Amino acid sequence: MNKSLHLVIALAAWSLFWQETASQVMDYDGHVYDTVVIGSQVWLKQNLKTTHYRNGLPIPNVSDSLTWASLTSGARCYYANDSATYDSTYGALYNWFAVHDVNEICPEGWHVSSDAEWTAVASFLGGDLTAGGKMKEAGTVHWLPPNIGATNSSGFTGLPGGMRGLASEFGYLNENGLWWCSTQQSSGNGWGRYLWYMFAGIDRNPVPKYVGQSVRCIQDVNTGTGSKKDGPGFDLYPNPAKEQVVIGHAGNSPMDVEIYNSAGQLVIKTTVPGNRTGIDTGSLQPGVYLVRVFGKYWTASQKLIKE
Repeated sequence: MNKSLHLVIALAAWSLFWQETASQVMDYDGHVYDTVVIGSQVWLKQNLKTTHYRNGLPIPNVSDSLTWASLTSGARCYYANDSATYDSTYGALYNWFAVHDVNEICPEGWHVSSDAEWTAVASFLGGDLTAGGKMKEAGTVHWLPPNIGATNSSGFTGLPGGMRGLASEFGYLNENGLWWCSTQQSSGNGWGRYLWYMFAGIDRNPVPKYVGQSVRCIQDVNTGTGSKKDGPGFDLYPNPAKEQVVIGHAGNSPMDVEIYNSAGQLVIKTTVPGNRTGIDTGSLQPGVYLVRVFGKYWTASQKLIKE
């Protein structure tokens, strides 16, 4: 093999490597994020910074503690209410209502990582007791020493951005990285994951929905039946629909169903048994709607056209 052919092959290999490793994603505001492949998942390498939902609607920046604690809708803030100091490194802190908002907080083709997706990445990295070290940024530039077990061998590059806590106070900067899961734990709590400078593992806890935490987005998986976030998806037919739409799922467990209009308003909320169930759509005005279905361990969404 001559030197010219060697050079061509080397350049082609480098080009492929660059394409695979330098993939970037942009949010509505123009913030650019790097990506990293961990097992079968593709994650953003930085915490979310967006000030808008995917469709351009603003996410309110709420600095007042009393107002923040009473919110039941999506909002963001910054550690110590100081975006100039903390946003570029740690991103924004969001409440769970922003994570769960029908307008979607992650860029197109991405979604907030679910509880099951965090479980999967921890399992791929060796389990809860050791995965955290592989996900934390190494060293003590941002983390307090000793930053036990931190190697960042996964490329996740977890940073200790702290939180806005139970009394709306800020805390744990440089000690903990805390991230929302998209999965609801109870009516008042969502699931959260956190990394700690004194622990090589990763922890899972229920977190009150008004708490401010970081967000990491993960790439969608195309199932052919809608936008898969965590689970097997669901059937939706007929679509377009007139008087009734049928929601189907292979399991037998009950599912919570929410239908939103194009303005983001919740117009139908119900619980249906597993398998196949019809929902009356006769009262809906013609237009495009978003159907969100919540199983016990999964969520998924599809667009519905009402004729």
